[in-house]
Amino acid sequence: MQKSKKIEEIFVKTVFVTALFAIFAVVSTTGHAQEGTFSTKSLTPETALVAARAALDKCRKDGYQVAVAVVDRSGLLQVLLRDRFAGAHTIDIAPNKAWTAVSFRIPTAALAVETQAGKPMSAIRSHPKVLAAGGGLSIEAAGSVVGGIGVSGAPGGEADEECAKAGIKAIDDAIEF
Repeated sequence: MQKSKKIEEIFVKTVFVTALFAIFAVVSTTGHAQEGTFSTKSLTPETALVAARAALDKCRKDGYQVAVAVVDRSGLLQVLLRDRFAGAHTIDIAPNKAWTAVSFRIPTAALAVETQAGKPMSAIRSHPKVLAAGGGLSIEAAGSVVGGIGVSGAPGGEADEECAKAGIKAIDDAIEF
C-alpha cells in the first residue's frame, strides 16, 4: 500500500511539473511570437495612382511636362505616369527619386545637400539608383513611411518637389490612420 501511495505522489508531482513547463512554454512562445513579427502599412495601388495623377495635374497646370513615379515603402514601383512630351530621361529619374526618398527617408533635395563633394556621405551618390536632386519625397502617415513619390521634368528640383507635394496632399485623408 505504501509503495502505491508513493508512486501516486510521484505521478502527481510529475504531472504538475509537466503542466508548469507546458504553461511556461506557451507563455514564453507567445511573447516571442509577438516580438518576432510586425505589421506595416503600405499604399494601395489606387491611392498611389491618385497621388501620381495629382502631381501630374499640378505640373501640367504650371506648364511642365513630367513623369511621376510612386513607390511602395520598400521602394518598389507602383505607378509611373509620363506626360506625352516629358523627356525620355524622366521615366528613369522619377522612380529613382522616389526610391531614394524612401530609402533614405528624407527629401532628395536634402540628400543633395548632404552628399555634396567633400561631405562624409558623398560616396553614396555612386550607387546606381541614388538620385540626389530635388523632386523626391517620402510619403508618411502616423510617423511611418508608407511610400515615396518622385517627379522629373519640371525646370529644377524645386518645381518637381512642388508637384510631388501636391500628389501627397491629394491622398492625405486616405492615408491617415
